[in-house]
Amino acid sequence: MLGLQVHTHARQQKYEIRIGRGLLTSVGANARRGFGSQAQRVVLVSNRKVFEIYGPTVIRSIEASGFTVWPWLIGDGERHKSMRTVEGILRLLAENRLDRNDGVIALGGGVVGDVAGFVAATYLRGISVIQIPTTLLAQIDSAVGGKTGVNLPAGKNLVGAFHQPRAVIIDIETLATLPSRELVAGWCESVKQGAVASRKLFKQTTQFLARVKAGDAFICSQLEDLIAAHCAFKASIVAADEREDGSRSDRRSRRILNFGHTIAHALEVVTAYRRFRHGEAVGYGVLVAAELSKHLGLLPSPELELLRHSVRLCGPLPLAGDLDAAEIAAAIARDKKSNRGQVQWVLLRRIGRPLIVDGKEISARLLQKTLRTVLGLR
Repeated sequence: MLGLQVHTHARQQKYEIRIGRGLLTSVGANARRGFGSQAQRVVLVSNRKVFEIYGPTVIRSIEASGFTVWPWLIGDGERHKSMRTVEGILRLLAENRLDRNDGVIALGGGVVGDVAGFVAATYLRGISVIQIPTTLLAQIDSAVGGKTGVNLPAGKNLVGAFHQPRAVIIDIETLATLPSRELVAGWCESVKQGAVASRKLFKQTTQFLARVKAGDAFICSQLEDLIAAHCAFKASIVAADEREDGSRSDRRSRRILNFGHTIAHALEVVTAYRRFRHGEAVGYGVLVAAELSKHLGLLPSPELELLRHSVRLCGPLPLAGDLDAAEIAAAIARDKKSNRGQVQWVLLRRIGRPLIVDGKEISARLLQKTLRTVLGLR
């Protein structure tokens, strides 16, 4: 079933986002269109859990379109988003002599997509990639926009490249097999995105979450519409600011998508990427950023409560009360999004009205107080 389509207009590469059900059986046809008639070889990057469920269907479809396929499975979790993982995949591409006509396909969540995208960006100085995101977070965010990268011990996504895919294929039926925590992570990311996008997208997101909380089935046409709306918003931001221009601070800057991420990345770093799913950490990040916005006189109390309520709708977050506020603050200071030595915070004036604030506006005392309040630190 074809489903919905969203078209992007990034300068580096225009591409189509297909959203629907049963799309995995047409991956081969999409790969042929995306990679071109000269392509012969494909490396399929996935992880074991996803590949066991969907790998055979995808491989059959790719082979039926005349490709030779080599699968490469990476470990599950952020700690496997590393240069070591990248090196292993690059070696596979080189040993099997993939050339510039050939391509990489990412089948999995954000980690798989980031790693596969970075491999494609760097092998032979850039070959084609198709993203097939199988988690909600990847479908609404990380698979769209061309950001790729891996982590270093010093921080998250410190090595990467901008490399737009040839296509993004979103089969919402893959969400039915996700663990509950992965869904919570995706819902938190959707709240974050709705909060910086517009009151309309925020309302559409929270209303859908309320239905899910009430027990309604979530694999439905309304979910397709919601994912399409999120993808359209993300695509519009990428078209306006494809490479995240550090000098921009307006509402169309790609930097506004970092709302909640300053805290999220710090939480992931101090727990060695082992406690939080990325979206779960973003859920805490949204709450901290909203609380800071209120303390700075930007965000009215009713808006803060709306954000708190929306994060609660997403589901339970891992406990964080045993973490150290000073260690989190130190990780924040090392964030890659700093500018001239100052962390750049994305805060809110209202829902749908993000604002980029220099870190010097937030005192160490206020930050530590907010961390203790939101995270329940002792």
